[in-house]
Formats: sequence, C-alpha cells, structure tokens
Amino acid sequence: MKKTPLIVLTALVLASCTARTPEPSPTVEPAPPITVPIQLPPVTSEPVTLPPKIKTIDWSASLSPMVKQMLQVDGVNDGSVLLVNTFKNATNGNLQTDKATAALIRLIAEGGGAFQVVGADKLHAARQMLGLSADDSLGSRSKAVGLARHLNAQYVLYSVANGDVKAPTLDLQLMLVQTGEIIWSGNGVMLDSVNPLPVSGLSADNAGDFREPV
Repeated sequence: MKKTPLIVLTALVLASCTARTPEPSPTVEPAPPITVPIQLPPVTSEPVTLPPKIKTIDWSASLSPMVKQMLQVDGVNDGSVLLVNTFKNATNGNLQTDKATAALIRLIAEGGGAFQVVGADKLHAARQMLGLSADDSLGSRSKAVGLARHLNAQYVLYSVANGDVKAPTLDLQLMLVQTGEIIWSGNGVMLDSVNPLPVSGLSADNAGDFREPV
C-alpha cells in the first residue's frame, strides 16, 4: 500500500509534462546590408596634354612646280637617260628623303617622255659594283656624276633640302654628265597639307648663273 502515493505522483508529473505547450522559437531578423562608400577621384581643372600633331609633307605638291620647269629645258632630247640622285638631307633634323626621291621619279615619269629615268634595279647593281651603300645619298656632285657616267646616263638630277627642318628650302639641279655643267636650277619650299606655302623656282634661262664645274 505504500507504493500507491508514488504511482499517483508519477502520473501527475507525466500529466503536467504532456499538457505543457512548447514555446515558439525566437524570430531571427536579417542583418541590414552594409554599404561601402565609393570614393571618386577628385575633379581637376588641369588641361589634358595632347600629343603633338605630326606634320605631313606633301612632296608631290612641293616638287611639282620645279619638275614642270625642268621638263621645259631647251636642248634636251626626248628619251634622254636621267639619273635621279637620292634626295640629300642637309637640314638640322630628319626628313623622309626616300619619299622625296620617289616623288621626283614619279613626277618626271608622269611629265612625258623627256627623260628616261634609270631603274631602281640597275641603279642598285651599279652601287654594289662601285662599293656604294644603299644609304649613300651621293652628297657630292662629283660622286653623283661619276655614278651617272657608269650608268651611261646623259643627265643627273641633284636634289638637296637645306635649312630648318620645319621649313626647309628645296634645291634641284639638272647637270650634264659629259661636262658636269649645271644646265638648270630650281628652288622652292616644303609644303604640307595643313599650311601650304608658295613655291618659287629658277627657269632654264636663269640657270647659266649657277653653272659650275664638278
């Protein structure tokens, strides 16, 4: 009979546990987003430095008036063999003399049949035979005339750019290979596509003032 109170106590404990309502789980609120401020570079009022404008030389326009004068020289038989000497740069800077030489040859070829220009292959072979490098512009007239004689040319066109490289003067001289005499001279200035300048030249009638032996 002593076990009866224990059984009753146990039943009451179990009944209290069964009737207890479970507590709701706490609500977890999401954390607010973290905003990272973006720092922009400060605005400066300093001007942006632009690269210098490249000056484009219009060799055809620069040389065309002089070539036209040269093609009107009296006493030159049509088809005469002409050596166009590599344009010499005597300025205080760098010039694309290869383009100037190419422009001279093209203008002479387009001007009619007054001259037959020595071809590049024949000229290259003659330079090799005489021990002249491809970069040798034949700075002296005597060297240019000597090469022309080796090529059996009747005339040689000697060309040079002088003075300030920003505005050089261009000089052309047509020389008779047999005597080394300058039979025509012309001079002008370099033209560019932005700021064209006038070109002057010496006609064949004035060339006698510039004749000189080689």
